[in-house]
Amino acid sequence: MITFILNNKTITTSENSGMTLLDFVRYQQRLTGTKIGCREGDCGACTLLVGTLENHTIEYKSITSCISPLGNAHGKHVVTVEGTNLTDKLTTAQEAMKSNYATQCGFCTPGFVVALTGFALSNSENNYSNALDAISGNICRCTGYKSIKKAAHQVVEKLEHKGKQSIDWLIKNEFIPEYFKTIPKRLKDLEAQDLNQSKGKFVSGGTDLYVQQADLLIDNKVHLIAEKDYLKGIAIENGVCTIGTNSTVSDLWNHTELNHYFPNLKKHLKLVSSEQIRNMASFGGNLVNASPIGDMTIFFLALNSTITISDENNKERKISLKDFYQAYKTYDLQEGELIKNISFKLPTKTTFFNFEKVCKRTHLDIASVNSSIHITIEKDVILEAHIAIGGVAAIPKYLHKASAFLTGKSLTSATILETNAMLQNEISPISDVRGTSDYKRLLARQLFFAHFTTLFSEQFTLNDFIQHA
Repeated sequence: MITFILNNKTITTSENSGMTLLDFVRYQQRLTGTKIGCREGDCGACTLLVGTLENHTIEYKSITSCISPLGNAHGKHVVTVEGTNLTDKLTTAQEAMKSNYATQCGFCTPGFVVALTGFALSNSENNYSNALDAISGNICRCTGYKSIKKAAHQVVEKLEHKGKQSIDWLIKNEFIPEYFKTIPKRLKDLEAQDLNQSKGKFVSGGTDLYVQQADLLIDNKVHLIAEKDYLKGIAIENGVCTIGTNSTVSDLWNHTELNHYFPNLKKHLKLVSSEQIRNMASFGGNLVNASPIGDMTIFFLALNSTITISDENNKERKISLKDFYQAYKTYDLQEGELIKNISFKLPTKTTFFNFEKVCKRTHLDIASVNSSIHITIEKDVILEAHIAIGGVAAIPKYLHKASAFLTGKSLTSATILETNAMLQNEISPISDVRGTSDYKRLLARQLFFAHFTTLFSEQFTLNDFIQHA
């Protein structure tokens, strides 16, 4: 049985755990404020909050419920727009949307209200930039967003005096209803047992699988692994970072130490997806999706990562991520095996990392071409180089030849131009909806050059390369 709290009501259901949370909320509970839009996690109309009990407090995160399995709500607090309502008055987020005329047809409005409420409940710094991040996965077809941005600004202004022990303050200041105070104890009292898992397709966050195979997953048995503790966590020891494959992009985003090692980490991750998807998507799922343009796959390839694979008997083996992919959507993973973790050496004072991406929209879109580089340099000599590029081959492409060619060379524009020529011979893009083969070759070249103009801006400009390319 799946047990959780939905708004102020305890739910116990025998529904298939692969059913989407959206469908359960709308069709089983008749909470129709949560809207059906794209069913692909893109529009945010179905945004809900999911609260997880951690050390006697609850951490709330926004998700897109259209691609989230019902079973992942087990033992948690799920909040719909109805669950944010006050008696006979608007909440702060609702009032901000109303007073700034931030709604027209109203279809997207519940998603924005829930996302802004989630921002108020979060531990993120209460500033305008973070508020916009919180609603980055919500699309509005009517307003042009200016009025919605004003509403977000109004919410931020009211949050200026929120303290760390925020629930009482948020209730008093009409962000959330009073029943939220009771949820930590009620979740603890639930003592939700582990779900009885039968054999079925492994599903973690669901953000890839439910876009591709929703009907299959809804009607058949799934094996949910999002709450498997041995697949969670980020550890740093002896200059090596190990990330459990159930960790999410938000876990990286919020990790203080990793942000120290990668100063532009949030800038890079903002290119990957919306906050709702960053809260859900697992790294393991991203890797085994095996998309040739998977952003985090390209990210980890350039870090020369190693993956640990575990089977049903807990027997483990380690392989290099660059050897994992064999052909289109084909990889070195046997029946019953899971990727347990990803590990890589952390940057030092002489190493540099960069991630670049081009897509039709600046943010929240699938890449046409993406690329990462991790390079070690001492006295203008390249001691080690790892380059990865997506969208130019049938697999996420680690550039073996170009990376090897750079190693031992002086860091000069001539070296970079020679490496680009080798890169062009190593890739094999095809023409599709994201661009022609020639266009993707151009993007591959420009992103490769951008790594050096970004990392070594005092030494190189784009003109240094373009006039000779």
